[in-house]
Amino acid sequence: MTIAPPSPSAPGARDAPAAPLLSAQGLEVAFPGRRGAATARAVDGVDLDIMPGEIVALVGESGCGKTTLARSLLGLVAPTGGRVAFGGEPLDYSGRALKAYRKRVQLVLQDPSGSLNPRHTVYDAVAEGLRIHGYTGDEGEAVSGALARAGLRPPERFLLRYPHELSGGQRQRVVIAGALVLEPELIVADEPVASLDASVRGEILALLLRLREELGLSALVVTHDLGLAWNIADRVAVMYLGRIVETGDVEQILTAPRHPYTRALLSVLPEAEGEPVVLTGEPPDPSKVPSGCRFHVRCQILASGEAGRAGVADDCRTKELPVLEGGNRTQVACHWAAALPQAEVPAAP
Repeated sequence: MTIAPPSPSAPGARDAPAAPLLSAQGLEVAFPGRRGAATARAVDGVDLDIMPGEIVALVGESGCGKTTLARSLLGLVAPTGGRVAFGGEPLDYSGRALKAYRKRVQLVLQDPSGSLNPRHTVYDAVAEGLRIHGYTGDEGEAVSGALARAGLRPPERFLLRYPHELSGGQRQRVVIAGALVLEPELIVADEPVASLDASVRGEILALLLRLREELGLSALVVTHDLGLAWNIADRVAVMYLGRIVETGDVEQILTAPRHPYTRALLSVLPEAEGEPVVLTGEPPDPSKVPSGCRFHVRCQILASGEAGRAGVADDCRTKELPVLEGGNRTQVACHWAAALPQAEVPAAP
C-alpha cells in the first residue's frame, strides 16, 4: 500500500492545517418531476469536507437525501449546482476522468448479497475492479492481500468459494476487499452494517477503524444510526430534507446536541435517558420544502412553545437558515439554538 497518514512529527505538521481530501461546496441535486410536477430538491445546498484519515458519519432518516449526496460525491449523480473537489481539484465528469477518480474513491454498499454476483467466486469478485482498471501487476497477489486486509485469513481458504457459502459478515468483508484491492484513498460506506447481525456489526466497524489506522484511509459512513456514528466516526453531519442541520466533533454533537432533530434521533437510542421524542408525520416532500426552517413542521421545540418563549417562533416558520460550512467546527442550523447561549440549551433527553 502506498497510502499512509501524515506523520505528526513532520516539520510544520502541527501548524499547517490539512487541506480536505474531498470537499462539496454548495452542492445541489434536483430531480425533475413527471408530467409537470415540481422539481424534487434531494440535495439542496450542502458544504461538506472530509479530511485525510478522517471518518465522517452522515446521519439522517430514510429520504433525507444522504444516499443521493453520497452518490453525487462519488460522481454517480452529477450535481445540478455547486461542485465536488478531490485533492483540491474539481471533479471532472468525463468518462476517463471519472474512471480514474473511482479508483481513488470506492463504494461499499449495505447489502453484500446484492453487491456480489452469485455466479462469481470470491476471487473473481475481488479481482473485478483490477480488471476494469487494467491492472498490470500480479492479480492473484493483489486479491489475496486485499482479502487478508479485510480479515479473511488465510485468503486461500476463500478464493474459490461462492457468496452462498459465506456468512453475512464474510460477504461484507469480501465487498470491502473488492474496494481495498484498488488501494483507494477514500471509502464511501452506505449503511455498511445495516443488514448484518448485531454480533457481526462490531467486527466490521472495528475493521474500518483498523484500516484507517493502518492505511490512512478516509471514510464517509452513511447511516441512520447515531449509535454507529458514536462508535466509529471522528465527526458527524446530521442531514434533514437535503441540508446538513448540525455538524461537528462526534462527541460534542452526541453528548450536547443543539438541533431538535439531532435530539430526537438520539432520544430513541437504547442507552438514552427519558422518554423518546416521537416526531409527528413523515419528512416533507423534497419538491415542497417548507418555508423557514425546513424542520419546523415536525419540531418538538416549536410545538411545545419553547421556541415561542425564546422569541423565535415566527423565524422558525418564515426565515430560512444559511447553509452550514463544510469545515470541522461545531455548527447548527436552528433559530432556537442560535437564540440561546450554548450553556442555556437544555440537556438532551
